[in-house]
Amino acid sequence: MIMRTVSKDPRTTRGDLVNDLQRAGTKVTKVTISNTLQRQGIKSRSARRVPLLKPVHVQARLKFAREHMDDTAEDWENVMWSDETKVELFGINSTRRVWRKKNTELHPKNTIPTVKHGGGNIMLWGCFPAKGTGRLIRVKDRMNGAMYREILSQNLLPSVRTLKMKRGWVFQHDNDPKHTARATKEWLRKK
Repeated sequence: MIMRTVSKDPRTTRGDLVNDLQRAGTKVTKVTISNTLQRQGIKSRSARRVPLLKPVHVQARLKFAREHMDDTAEDWENVMWSDETKVELFGINSTRRVWRKKNTELHPKNTIPTVKHGGGNIMLWGCFPAKGTGRLIRVKDRMNGAMYREILSQNLLPSVRTLKMKRGWVFQHDNDPKHTARATKEWLRKK
């Protein structure tokens, strides 16, 4: 019953398991539950935070990975990655625990999906190739397409030059709406 419950819901606590077993007529301690799970190779570990992905996102990432599976290290050295991130200052960063086996941290049941909005945070934009890190910029207002293009115009090429990237380098960002806006695509094409 312990294994069945934990495999169905890895976020089940030892207290929940004690109560479930007690209702079923079996009295056990939390230590017994931990020992039983450990004998099966399952320990309580911190749940990984991962982006909230829809099935279409998963398929797009898988397609990208398959298309670039045979790229060489030299190919990847020519890519400048760019993204924004929110850093929580006072938000809910409490650690949640899950029961899982080693090397299963990215299984969907063992992760905590995250989204990029809320209060008490700062927003950052950065770029980075294989060689190191480019500029890191604090975004003070809500970012829109115009602000994104302004950040790129002031920081992308200086980062490329500082990192001495080869001619023909590739700029890679995700499909955020401000990245895929018609005005941004046109700006990138011209630049």
